[in-house]
Amino acid sequence: MTSAPPGGAAPPLWPFAALSAGYFAHIGFFNPYLPLWLQQLGYGLWAIGLLTALQSATRVFAPYLWAWLSDRHGDPLRWLRWCALAGLVLTLGLAWQPAPWWLPLVLLLLFTHTSGMMPLSEAALAHAVSRHGGFDAARYGRIRLWGSLGFLVTVLLAGAWFERHGLASFPLWASATLLLVVLAVARLPALGPLPALGSGAAGQGVAARLRQPVVAWFFAALFFHVLAHVFLYVFFSLHLDAAGWSKGVIGLLWATAVGVEIAWFFTQGRWLPRLSDGQWLLLAALLAALRMGATAWGAGSLVWLVLAQAAHAITFAAHHTVCIGFVNRHFEGRLRARGQALYSVIGYGLAGVTAGAAGGWISARFGLPAVFVAALVSALLAAACAWRLRRHETARPA
Repeated sequence: MTSAPPGGAAPPLWPFAALSAGYFAHIGFFNPYLPLWLQQLGYGLWAIGLLTALQSATRVFAPYLWAWLSDRHGDPLRWLRWCALAGLVLTLGLAWQPAPWWLPLVLLLLFTHTSGMMPLSEAALAHAVSRHGGFDAARYGRIRLWGSLGFLVTVLLAGAWFERHGLASFPLWASATLLLVVLAVARLPALGPLPALGSGAAGQGVAARLRQPVVAWFFAALFFHVLAHVFLYVFFSLHLDAAGWSKGVIGLLWATAVGVEIAWFFTQGRWLPRLSDGQWLLLAALLAALRMGATAWGAGSLVWLVLAQAAHAITFAAHHTVCIGFVNRHFEGRLRARGQALYSVIGYGLAGVTAGAAGGWISARFGLPAVFVAALVSALLAAACAWRLRRHETARPA
C-alpha cells in the first residue's frame, strides 16, 4: 500500500510510530477513564455500558466504510486525515451537555471517525514491514510498541491528574491527545494504490476468503477472545473502584499490562516463529480464561491483579500480532485494508457491542465480578475455536 521512495528504498517507518503513539495516547486515557467520567456525570451502570458500547457499535460499520472508500479512491491518507481532524473537532462537544441526547450523539460521531483510523494505518504498516511476501513480526513489533508507550504515558499521567484534580478536565484531555494524532497523520509518507489482485486464489474476493475454514474459525476465535477482553476494558476500572482501589492504583494496574505489552512487542520476533497461528491463539485464549478468573475473584488482592495484568503480554500483544499477520497473509493486495477492517468489525465491533450491552445488564443484575465470569466463559469458547482452527492450518509459517 505504501509507495516506496525513489530509488527503491523502503518507506520511512517513524511516522507510523508517531501515529501509533499519538492514537494510543488518546486511547490510554479515554477508554480507562470514560466510564468513571460518565459515572461522575450521574450515569448508572446500564447507561455507562451502553454509552461505552457506542465505540464498539461504530466498529461494526465504520472501519469497513473507510476501507471501502480507501480502495475506491486509492488514497488512504485522505481518509486518515479526515478522520483525525473530524475527531479533534468533535471532542470540543464533550464540554457541553445542552440536552440528554447531546453526549450520545457526540460520542457516536467521534467513535465513527476514530474507529476507522487504525485499520487503514495497520494495513499500510503491514505492507511497509512485509519482506519478500512475508510479514516481518519483529519490525512490526518495534513500530507497534510506540503505541503502547503512548498508552502507558497517558494512562499514568491521567490517573495521577484525575486523582488529584478530578475528572472535570476529561474533555480537554480528549482534544489534546487527538491533536497529537492530527499532527502525526500529517507526517505519514505518501501512499500509493495497492496492486490489483491476480487470478485464481489471489483473485478471490472477501466473501470467498471468509468461506475458507481456516479463516472462518479464525474470526470465530477472534470474536470470543476480544469479547472477553472488552468486558475487561469497559468494566475493569469500575470493578477496581468498587473494590476500594484508588484511581492512582487503577492507573498503575493498567500501566502494568502496557509495560509487559511493550516488552513483548520489542522481543516478539524471537518467540512468534516457535508456534503456529492456531497454537498462539489457543495459548492466548487459555491464559485469558485464567486472567479473567483472577480478576473476578482476586480483586481484593494486588498480587492477583498484577499477575492477571501481566498475562496481557500474551492475551493481547501476542494475540494482536498473530492476528495482524494472519490477515496480512489471507487478505493481500487490494483486499488488505478491508481485511484489517473485518478484524476491527468482527473483533472490536460485534464483540464490543455484545460486551458493552451484556456487561451492563450482567453488572446491574449480578454485580461487577459476574462480568469477569462471563469473560472467562467467552475466553474458553475462543480456545475451542482456536483448537478447530489448528486442524485447518496450512503449512505456511506463523
